[in-house]
Amino acid sequence: MTDFNSPSTAQQERTAEPRRSVREHVVIVGGGFAGLSAARALKDAEVDVTLIDKNLYNTFQPLLYQVATATLNPGDISYFLRSARAKQKNLRVVRGEVTGVDAEGHRIELADGRRMRYHRLVLAVGVTANFFGTPGAEEHAFPLYTRSQAIKLRDTLFGRLETAAQSSSTGDVRVVVIGAGPTGVETAGALAEQRDKDFPVIYPDIDRSRMHVTLVDMAPNVLMPFSEGSRDYTASALRERGVDLRLGLGVKEVGPDSVTLEDGTELPSMITVWAAGVTSYRRVGTWGIPQGRGGRIETDEYLRVKGVEDIFAVGDASVGDDALPQLAQPALQGGKYVGKLIAAESRAKHAHQPLPAHEPFAYNDKGILATIGRNSAVAEVEGIPNLTGFPAMAIWTGVHLVTLLSNRNRLASMVNLGSRYLTWRGGHNVIVGDTPPTALPPSEIKAQQAKAAEAKAGAGSR
Repeated sequence: MTDFNSPSTAQQERTAEPRRSVREHVVIVGGGFAGLSAARALKDAEVDVTLIDKNLYNTFQPLLYQVATATLNPGDISYFLRSARAKQKNLRVVRGEVTGVDAEGHRIELADGRRMRYHRLVLAVGVTANFFGTPGAEEHAFPLYTRSQAIKLRDTLFGRLETAAQSSSTGDVRVVVIGAGPTGVETAGALAEQRDKDFPVIYPDIDRSRMHVTLVDMAPNVLMPFSEGSRDYTASALRERGVDLRLGLGVKEVGPDSVTLEDGTELPSMITVWAAGVTSYRRVGTWGIPQGRGGRIETDEYLRVKGVEDIFAVGDASVGDDALPQLAQPALQGGKYVGKLIAAESRAKHAHQPLPAHEPFAYNDKGILATIGRNSAVAEVEGIPNLTGFPAMAIWTGVHLVTLLSNRNRLASMVNLGSRYLTWRGGHNVIVGDTPPTALPPSEIKAQQAKAAEAKAGAGSR
């Protein structure tokens, strides 16, 4: 086995010299669902695996909204990537950001100037928020696709609630969620329940009638990938929670404290959440590999990048002839498939045998889930009738806990979600971080100063 920690190896990477090893070097870019799944599938293969990510952790993205709405801690849904080495000695984890791919020379370049050769390259780089060129969206809206974004949204939300609580203004306190897919629906539902249950207790200074949650989408229905019955149930459950649905309307502009819809309606917005779609990272377009819809990397039926030797693409960043949903299951299954394919071909090479024939990748659609709030969810799972309400929520909870990457994550999330459920009537504690300083608008400050001066003058005249 190659000694990854030796000075000679580090120097080889820095100078782009080839590794002096009979083992293949498999480089995986991205430590998300797809990348980590591919790495684990290579556990027993006679290859050296390097997993590269700009973060030190894997984030369980389906539960990001629970962090953003202060139910889960960021650590509950984070997995330290280096922990994977405990059960996989052929794996090395490198922190870095890939900025260049030289397909012909079989090497990559990192942002800090390091270069690394590979025999096989797996691109599992994920995606980022797609603002669709909407004016002001990138500057003023809060996307919800990374752990840092969830923390920033949570802390900004509570910071602005503190400001509203100290303000004498009678204006609306509104959160606008743009995008009515699972992330948008789950975020809007959680915020509406907080407004009704928690905020009257922890923010008594804010008139509840002033607090609004609005969900906007240009599609005519929420949860478009779901069945009509599930969509109708979800819309009804959201309305019962007081969520204002603005469907069939696109967003014309996002301002610092407003959202303008395409029909000209201007909604005041204390904070705007962007959950409207994803796109490829811009840097992928500089790598000289074919891209399709949404900038996703084009692959064949074996998840190999079309027209490029020894490079695979998996997860949200890839697209084949049949576009798969950008969800956890396609990423997990695709990563595992590629890992096993590489392992099988490596074994054949070591045995000086012809490369084995492979079955094309076939996605096993296990179903789709979304939760709206307490005892309210939708589940469309293969082999059973579509479910709503508590049974769907139980399935949603079980699937998400099982899919978390470690027992520690499962236990922590189970405790926090369970305590939230069991103390529903009496518990109003939320998980908070370092909120931004409370800052009243200049007009509000002047109004309060004038009011104080008037009161002081009145007291002096007496």
